[in-house]
This record gives sequence, C-alpha cells and structure tokens, in this order.
Amino acid sequence: MQKTLSQFDVAVTSCKNIFVKKMYDYGTAWRILRVSSITDQIFIKANRIRSIEEKGTHKVDEDISGDFIGIYNYAVIALIQLSLSGDAPIEMPAQEIESLFDRYSKNARQLMQDKNHDYGEAWREMRVSSLTDLILQKLYRIKQIEDHKGKTLISEGIDANYYDVMNYAIFALIRLTESV
Repeated sequence: MQKTLSQFDVAVTSCKNIFVKKMYDYGTAWRILRVSSITDQIFIKANRIRSIEEKGTHKVDEDISGDFIGIYNYAVIALIQLSLSGDAPIEMPAQEIESLFDRYSKNARQLMQDKNHDYGEAWREMRVSSLTDLILQKLYRIKQIEDHKGKTLISEGIDANYYDVMNYAIFALIRLTESV
C-alpha cells in the first residue's frame, strides 16, 4: 500500500501543478460554469480517451495522460463548485482555491485507501481502457442525478461519483507510467 500512496501522491502533485499554472493564466474563470457543464467537459475528455483507445491513434498532438489529468482537475473543480454558495464571486483568491484542491484531493486519497483495503487493489490488474469505461459510466450516472436535480432514491450523490472519477483518473495515470 505504501507504493500506491507514493504513486498516488506523485500523480496528484502532477495534476495540481497543471491546475495551479492554469489558475495563474486564467484565474478562476471556470467559476462561471454550472456543474453540469463541468460534467460535460469531463465527458469530452473521457470520450476522447476512449476514441483514441479504440482507434489506436490520435491526430491532436496530446497523449491521453493530459486528458486524465484534466479529468481529475475538472472533477476537483466540480466539487469546489458544489461546495460554494451561488453568490460566491467568480474570481477567488488562488490560495483559497489551492486549499480546496488540497482538501478534495485528501478526501479522494482517503477514499482510495479505504476502497483499496476492501478490494485489495484490484485496479492494478485492470486495463486503462476499463478505467476509461468506469469514468464514462460514472459520468452518465452524474448526468442522470443532475437531470433529477441532485435527488437519488438509494444511490450515492454526485459528489461520491466525482470522487470515484478522480480516483479512476489517478489509477489510469499510475497504470500508464507503469506500462512505459
């Protein structure tokens, strides 16, 4: 498990580095997005990955690792948006946003540890393409919950699904580094 924690932390640090640099370039312009639009942004990235996996090639000169990083970061953004009140400002201090990024990443890490305990790190035997499919499945679930105005009868809420998306993206990043 120590190896997994170390790999997880390295992958999240990579995601955060991109997140912070983009926040420097763009500020918190993403705050204008509704959560459903963020879900669709993640869907676009996951769908691109699946398309590349199926075709075996890509024309845009970006590998899928960047898309998995984007998926993770957009999922964090979605959780931040869910936590903020409707009257929160569009532009927010970078330190406050970084603190929220760290909080949600810490929560995802704890969830990963708990699930790895129960499932025995089964994800290590999975194909990256299966992780892509699981991300897409979670996104379809999130879309259904959004269409139901966030109400569920028995299922976990939107936030739980975003945490799973974050962890699947990190697992994919880890698996991609191991296959090189």
